[in-house]
Amino acid sequence: MKTIVTGGAGFLGSHLCDLLLARDHEVICVDNLITGNERNISHIGSDRFKFIKHDISKPLYIKGKVDFIYHLASPASPIDYQEFPIQTLKVGALGTHNMLGLAKEKNARFFLASTSEIYGDPLVNPQPEEYWGNVNPIGPRGVYDEAKRFAEAITMAYNRYHRVDTRIIRIFNTYGPRMCPNDGRVVPNFIGQALRGEDITVYGDGSQTRSFCYVSDEVEGIYRLMMSDYTLPMNIGNPEEHTILEFAKIIVRITGTRSKIAFQNLPVDDPKQRRPDITKARNILGWEPKVSLEHGLKETIKYFKCMVE
Repeated sequence: MKTIVTGGAGFLGSHLCDLLLARDHEVICVDNLITGNERNISHIGSDRFKFIKHDISKPLYIKGKVDFIYHLASPASPIDYQEFPIQTLKVGALGTHNMLGLAKEKNARFFLASTSEIYGDPLVNPQPEEYWGNVNPIGPRGVYDEAKRFAEAITMAYNRYHRVDTRIIRIFNTYGPRMCPNDGRVVPNFIGQALRGEDITVYGDGSQTRSFCYVSDEVEGIYRLMMSDYTLPMNIGNPEEHTILEFAKIIVRITGTRSKIAFQNLPVDDPKQRRPDITKARNILGWEPKVSLEHGLKETIKYFKCMVE
């Protein structure tokens, strides 16, 4: 089975490449490396793996058959998509269009990595797939939110109009080894600050919630959805909800740091709640997260300690 993974040198994409290789796929990893890093795939020595440095906002030409296309390419952290706003919109629109066109040409199954950000600052908790969201299209987070909302729309258009076989996942907060230490997301932020002995910065009063899914669970959900017959969007994430303040205290305990918790103003449009309804994933895929937050954080902290050393 020949499989393309766009964004394959990123945090999540590199773990997906590992899983696919372990399940006998031939993998073509495509990444322009503006937020991905070849370090994430440097351990792969398989002759069934090929890396192509390419910006998929421009057409991609692949010889021969292609069975599956996993489209994960996009800046995904607030720091990255605010630094690269045009690139984020282009990869969501032009990149998705190009990869859907390739899927149509090759008669390949197409997978879109969407996001819980399409729900915006939700007025419903937990968020089911039927919820349409509460999004500010012109706010600082809008470039990412709207890129993914458009990507979902064009994916369903190709499914209905061109009969392309498509899958859509809405990914909730995922963490684990190979996260970028400086990408601005809560897990690397808190772990990095704790390991350096700096104040752990909590925005607002810390009452906002997040749900954290370990990367091995996330990529298993991705794979099961791709191999299923379900074509509508599906949430894949951990429904175990924690306040940010509670999460900061967990990081302090596990790392044994002497860091203090410091409070700063809440960023514009920062979601107050983030918790997936995973009823569909449980019923259709037989999937739910297995890795505990404690174990997942210990593995992630171990990785970040190696990065510091």
